[in-house]
Amino acid sequence: MSEEHTGHCLCGAVRFRTRGPLREVIACHCSQCRRQTGHFYAATNVPDHALTVEGGENVTWYRASDMAGRGFCRTCGSALFWKGDGTNYTSIMAGTFDLPTGLAIGKHIFCADKGDYYEIEDGLPQYAQGY
Repeated sequence: MSEEHTGHCLCGAVRFRTRGPLREVIACHCSQCRRQTGHFYAATNVPDHALTVEGGENVTWYRASDMAGRGFCRTCGSALFWKGDGTNYTSIMAGTFDLPTGLAIGKHIFCADKGDYYEIEDGLPQYAQGY
């Protein structure tokens, strides 16, 4: 996998670049993630020092809980980031990266809360809550 990745929101108002390896993608099926994206959240993450954001003034942060913020483009509404309070990394939605990503889903979390309209049948580890 390349050591540098780029990506952006749907309209291009927010662009980002990462340096260094990306974590495997984690698919989160909790109700907050499903409501924000319309399906499940699929995200990797990078240390904050390895993330550069252009157009950061176009990122709006929404706090759906008392433990994290969800960053999205204020122009087109694209879900982009998830940032846990007090963490030194930022999760980035896998679908916002330019191709090729070299990414793959590694596990599913909050499966007890998943939507009733789909099954998880890829054989990867599934956790009822977090892992």
